[in-house]
Amino acid sequence: MLRSLPGPDMLRYGLSCLLAVLGACSGKEADGGTSFAGGVARVGYANESPFAYDNAGKLSGEAPEIARHVLASMGVKQVKGVLTEFGSLVPGLKAKRFELIAAGMYVTPERCKQVAFSEPTYCIAEALLVQRTNPLGLGSYDDVAKHATARLGVVRGTVQHSYAERMQIPAERIVLFPDPPSALSGLTSQRIDAFAATALTVNELLQKLGKQSELERATPFAEPLIDGKPARGCGAFAFRTSDTARRDAFNLHLKEFLGSQEHLQLVSAFGFTASDLPPAAVTTASLCQP
Repeated sequence: MLRSLPGPDMLRYGLSCLLAVLGACSGKEADGGTSFAGGVARVGYANESPFAYDNAGKLSGEAPEIARHVLASMGVKQVKGVLTEFGSLVPGLKAKRFELIAAGMYVTPERCKQVAFSEPTYCIAEALLVQRTNPLGLGSYDDVAKHATARLGVVRGTVQHSYAERMQIPAERIVLFPDPPSALSGLTSQRIDAFAATALTVNELLQKLGKQSELERATPFAEPLIDGKPARGCGAFAFRTSDTARRDAFNLHLKEFLGSQEHLQLVSAFGFTASDLPPAAVTTASLCQP
């Protein structure tokens, strides 16, 4: 092949090869590729169990464990977690602090304008955490909105914040927290009257608190109606919009893994079951529709 190239073309060919080698040696990688520099993937996460959290120095949770499996099938040898407040995950991704977000982030039309989501890995219901005996009788976002003084705690940047706004809870009665543990502290100290989160998050918090906890899950609970339909959030991984090739490669391996016995066994440790798998009709394309 080289012998068939004229002199100037051979020089250009050799130069391009040299630049390719230097680029590989530098460890830098342009957006748009499907591989990861040095076989290492940096994963942004927020400390929210059971979706993604630090477990004695190891990144764990539903999203990181799935990411490890899928990325390994893509040739990634190491996954490094980058802890970030939930509300700073998308800005951190855009600033290239990490290559993808693995935090159980819900796919919403607003977020679809900023990131390239993988296909969803779960769809789950909402819940409220309240003081034992639920003194204000709060069983829905609507109850909080209608109560004159009820204060609702949410994690900054989460879909629960947008639910609270859309259910017309006054802004002065929506209290923002950086993470679930902080919101839990706010509830126990009575800074708020209820904490809104996913059902899995609420169950996980109660399990850690134990039977002697002064908190409980609000029962019965009515899902917030968004566009006339009960809210049921679906979580996925997020990539930069310039990294669709990488996202697409990730999706191919994810499709093979999702719903398999190995997948269900892996996520069962975090409270997920087959009933939490996204229905066949639920895709990222459908979730991104306004």
